[in-house]
Amino acid sequence: MRFLFFISTLSFLLTGSSAFLSNNKQSTTYNGIGRTQISYYASTLDSAQLEKTTQAVDKLKRVLNREYVSFFDPMQREYYSDGVSFDDPMTSLSGVDAYQNNVDMLASRTLMGKFLFQDGGIVLHSVTGGEVQPDGRISDIITRWTLRVTVKVLPWQPTARFSGISVYEVSPGGSEGVVVDHQTDYWDSINIQQGGDYAKVDKGIAIKDFLNQLKPENGNAAAAGVEMPYQLLRRGKDYEVRRYPAYNAATIPYDRRDEGYDLLATITKGIEPLTPAIMQVPNDNSQKTMSWPLNFAPPGSSSPPPIPKSVAETAQQPMWKDCHVGAIPSKVIAVGSFADASVAPVVRKADARLREALKRDGITVSDDSDSVKFAQYDAIFTLGKRRGEVWIELEDGAHPWSE
Repeated sequence: MRFLFFISTLSFLLTGSSAFLSNNKQSTTYNGIGRTQISYYASTLDSAQLEKTTQAVDKLKRVLNREYVSFFDPMQREYYSDGVSFDDPMTSLSGVDAYQNNVDMLASRTLMGKFLFQDGGIVLHSVTGGEVQPDGRISDIITRWTLRVTVKVLPWQPTARFSGISVYEVSPGGSEGVVVDHQTDYWDSINIQQGGDYAKVDKGIAIKDFLNQLKPENGNAAAAGVEMPYQLLRRGKDYEVRRYPAYNAATIPYDRRDEGYDLLATITKGIEPLTPAIMQVPNDNSQKTMSWPLNFAPPGSSSPPPIPKSVAETAQQPMWKDCHVGAIPSKVIAVGSFADASVAPVVRKADARLREALKRDGITVSDDSDSVKFAQYDAIFTLGKRRGEVWIELEDGAHPWSE
């Protein structure tokens, strides 16, 4: 009952009455990859006017970049019209003051925000669009992002994560040459339709998606060690997309998983390898491999630090000729989770389910993979709740997060 009281109160505070009274246009769709929605019409511009407007739009895109990095501290209000309106799956509001207050609340810069939230932040993945046509038309600016916020008012302080796109309708005007007139946010977890287009959905679906992240039982089973970090690119329906940094790993062939763990424990003796253990099993059940991450590239670097000396020396011994220790490049990985033991039927079913979800959301994956890759976070003989994942590497050009 206490949880229900908390979440119902939080839902009301976040959405407000305007969220329930606003007009839901269920037919609204947006193709975040190719569709261009025109927000302004004018007579043909001369070259000087065209260049001036293009420069103003480019500057606005740089401003948006800065605002996301700083979590809108400060928000550059001169780039927003006085009547700017905002819609996301849960909230509808209008006016530049209400717009800024909403951001400041999530960032814990208002009294209500300080009471509700902490550790809010947003990561910007890309800013595209904003092309200026010869007749003065300006296409929508599209940002792709990941947002996180911790709800500290709840005793267990869960962190909610959202990823998606924001569509900015802009027009010439204001002191800086262009202004934002309207912003529409779409969440990857609920707004992506078959094939990858975005569409508005009922606000009740959005509220449920948010509140489901706040349940106490949503925590993962404890990992056996320190987890390798990653950047969350998409929190989708039934899957995630992550960017992992480059890292060093020790990789061995194995027949039995417990023996593989023992061998890698011997090779990495004296250091603390990272989790998860990563297994790759060919479809014909030929030579299986297991990898343990050793260290990873720090932020801003494309290469991991040197291989730990003790591991490098051990791997050079003749008895470890089948062991490979080396660098794995940064990759974008689609991930599907499962909570059962990592046995073949469970893993292959999870792999098939992940491929179906990716195709549904317009992400290209191969149908003829010759193996399945999965990750195990807990110790091999863990009892109770388990934590496993299937991994599918996404090729550049097959997804919208290419660097």
